[in-house]
Amino acid sequence: MVASTLKPTQILGRILSASLISLMSLEVLSTAAIGQPPPASVETKLKVPSTMTSWPFNINRYLKVPPNFSVSVYARINKARFLAVAPNGDLLVSQPSSGKVLIVRSNGSKDPIISDFVTGLRKPHDIVFHKIDNTTYIYISESHQINRFIYNSGDLIAKNRQIVVVGLPDRSTPELKGAYGHELKNIALDANHKLYVSIASTCNACKEDTVSTPKRGAIYQYDANGTNQRLFAQGLRNAEGLAFLPNTNDLWVVVNNRDNIAYPFNDSSGNYGKIIPSYVDNHPPEEFTKVRDGGNYGWPFCNPNPDTSNGLNNMPFDRDYQFNANGSVNCNAMDRISKGIQAHSAPLGLTFLQNTNFPSLYSNGVVAGLHGSWNRQKKTGYKIAYFPWNSTTKTPEQEIDLVTGWVVPATQETWGRPVDMVVDQQGNLLISDDFSGTIYKLSYTPSQQVKVYKDPNFGGISQSFPTTPGVYKSNQGDLNIVGNDTISSFSVPPGTRIRVCQHINGNGLCREYTAGDYKFLGNDLDNIISYIEVK
Repeated sequence: MVASTLKPTQILGRILSASLISLMSLEVLSTAAIGQPPPASVETKLKVPSTMTSWPFNINRYLKVPPNFSVSVYARINKARFLAVAPNGDLLVSQPSSGKVLIVRSNGSKDPIISDFVTGLRKPHDIVFHKIDNTTYIYISESHQINRFIYNSGDLIAKNRQIVVVGLPDRSTPELKGAYGHELKNIALDANHKLYVSIASTCNACKEDTVSTPKRGAIYQYDANGTNQRLFAQGLRNAEGLAFLPNTNDLWVVVNNRDNIAYPFNDSSGNYGKIIPSYVDNHPPEEFTKVRDGGNYGWPFCNPNPDTSNGLNNMPFDRDYQFNANGSVNCNAMDRISKGIQAHSAPLGLTFLQNTNFPSLYSNGVVAGLHGSWNRQKKTGYKIAYFPWNSTTKTPEQEIDLVTGWVVPATQETWGRPVDMVVDQQGNLLISDDFSGTIYKLSYTPSQQVKVYKDPNFGGISQSFPTTPGVYKSNQGDLNIVGNDTISSFSVPPGTRIRVCQHINGNGLCREYTAGDYKFLGNDLDNIISYIEVK
């Protein structure tokens, strides 16, 4: 309804009703109530400095990102893996292939400065900053041990090394005879200064890892100094990207699940026990799950089933034909997987965006780097997946794409494989790619116009207004594109302030907004905006 057609008593009634709500507050609904933020939908040419145009950037490359984002090449680092941002803003990058961790420092408008932070390590992988009392440590995992170094702001080389965990299995372990498929280690530390180390499987699926010492396909917990080792959880084939939900001690991981799974159902299909490519394509899902103390997540005896009414949420298990066809291991006793990811996507990095400077529209969520498939008829993965976070249930919601395009759809050419992601101090998402040897920068570039949307969460019909001062009224046709006064969400660019009111004369219930994205205008104003003033 257009406000100019309302009777005075109707307008007054609405204003009085709305006055019960603070005029300066912005109603915030859960993600479930207002839907997800916009997914990747805009094909965007990758910005590449002239000094970094070696393959694959010898031709124009494109990535698909959400509206108002841009993406550029920030640095070239061969086989870059896991990332960490130092307290002073420097970027650390692990390079297992060279035994180094590199430090990348901003250099204004010039290429960043890249130097060795620490060398001579055995396949360094994960990097975690952690403060205990007044000391900041940087923990770096090797394939066979965990180190920590005392860090002072601005350090360009690692100092005061302490080896806190020794004897982790890798291909040098005698019983493995030089073969270990997943020997790189991932780590995390919680608010109680407990250290968690993922010891991944040596194999696709095998019983030997479940009876080894230490167990493999498991996570162990230590004190921060490496003492008091104990088994924390098991049945996790290759847990990567260990991360704690901010402001909690809830440990979450993404898991690379098994390949070439045999069809597990003795049904009329005649496929029981066979390797059927169409089944392997989608089974078992990769895992994104909360890990509890004492939990067992099934591998290699039980596999999550995505084909029930649960879909990819809280999946029941099927018996693994190869290792548990007779049900000797009770799959009903296993801890269910919180969220499934398309099989063979190979999730690696996991980064919560809460408490970062990433754009607020996405900051209540988590991203995973999907490295990409080899064991699938049609490629999958090769993207950054985003999961909105349900703050009530403390669980991830429906996955959406944040960045895609490292596989060319028409040719299936692969030119990049994302690994890990971190948010820098400026709010950019830095992404490592060990295939092309690249660090990308995903940046939010707010619209330079005031943009209003008919529906919440930037949905439905939209209309833009210049940032120059002006007044727009429904009774003069200024808001007719979005449905007269039907406005539910909007964006205000930097340096701009707007005032929105119910009444066409700029009075009644009004609010002012500075630069930012506003997903939902509030029930008191929604659908009854008749006046917009750009200041």
